Amino acid sequence: MAYPWGDDRRYNSYSGYFRRLFGFRVQKLSVHAGFTCPNRDGTLSSGGCTFCDNAAFSPSYCTPDKSVRRQLEEGIEFHRRRYRSAERYLAYFQSFSNTYAPLERLKEVFSQAFELPEVAGIVVGTRPDCIDGPKLDYFARLAETRYVAIEYGIESCYDATLRSVNRGHDFACARRAVEMTSERGIRTGAHFILGLPGETPAMMEASVDAINSLALDTVKFHQLQLFRGTTMAAQYAADPGRFRFFSRDEYVDFFIGLLERLRPDLVVERFASEAPPRFQAGPTWGLVRNEQLWSLLERRLEQRGTWQGRLYV
Repeated sequence: MAYPWGDDRRYNSYSGYFRRLFGFRVQKLSVHAGFTCPNRDGTLSSGGCTFCDNAAFSPSYCTPDKSVRRQLEEGIEFHRRRYRSAERYLAYFQSFSNTYAPLERLKEVFSQAFELPEVAGIVVGTRPDCIDGPKLDYFARLAETRYVAIEYGIESCYDATLRSVNRGHDFACARRAVEMTSERGIRTGAHFILGLPGETPAMMEASVDAINSLALDTVKFHQLQLFRGTTMAAQYAADPGRFRFFSRDEYVDFFIGLLERLRPDLVVERFASEAPPRFQAGPTWGLVRNEQLWSLLERRLEQRGTWQGRLYV
C-alpha cells in the first residue's frame, strides 16, 4: 500500500523525506557553535530549562573549542565509517540557541558549513524568542540555493507547562516564530516533549490539534527523560509522585494514538530517544538504540493495521 507521502512506510519518515528531496541518503552532523541561551546568560534566567542537559545528546567530536569546519570534517569521517551509504550531509547546529547572537555573528558561523562540498545544507536549532525578521530574511536568502531548516524547541502547547519548566516563552511566541519562518519559504520544524510534569495523557492527546495547526514541515517528539544535575532531576528526587513515566511499550502504543491524528504531510523526524545511561537520573528503558525503537513502532503499526493520519480530519 502506498501512503500519501509516497512510500509504503506507515508514517511520513525523515529518511523518506530526504530521499524524495535529494534522491539519495543525507546524514545530519551535530555541530556545537558556542552559542548560549537567554535562559542561561541571565537575560531571562540563569538556570536554564529545568529538563535541559545538552551534553546528553552531543557526540564526542562536537565541542565548541573546535571550529565549525573541523567539527564537520570529523563528523563526516565518523559517519562515513558508520553510515557508508550517506552521500551528502546537513550541518545540524543543535546545542543551545543557534540564532542567539547578532546577525553578523550568525553569518560568520553558518558560512563555515558551506565551505565543505559534502554539506548540502543546515538545520538550525533555536528558541522561538531568539528569532526576528532580519535573521529570517538572511536564512531565506540562503534557502534560495541550499537546504535550510529552522527547528524550534517548543516542548509543550500549554503555557502552564512552559512556565513550570522555566521555558521563558509562551505558546503564542512559538506560533509567531513558526509563522514568520514558514511564510518566508524556510523549512520549519519543532520539538515536543511528551510526559512533562502536570500534563495528563488526555492533555498530550489534545495537543495534537495545536501541532496540526502550526505551519510545520517536520516534527520531533521525545518521551520525558531526567538527566543528572538538572533542576528537574532534583524536583523528581524531592517529589517523585509528581512524575509519571511511560514504559517503552506503553509509550509506543500511546504515540500511535497521536500519530493516527497527526497531519499526513508532517514529516516525523523522531518519536522517542534514549540518552546514555550515565546521564540518566530517573526511570529508563535500558540500552536501546533509536533503530530498535523505530522497528518496534513499525511492527506495532502493522499489528494494529493503522498509519499516520488515519484519523486526521
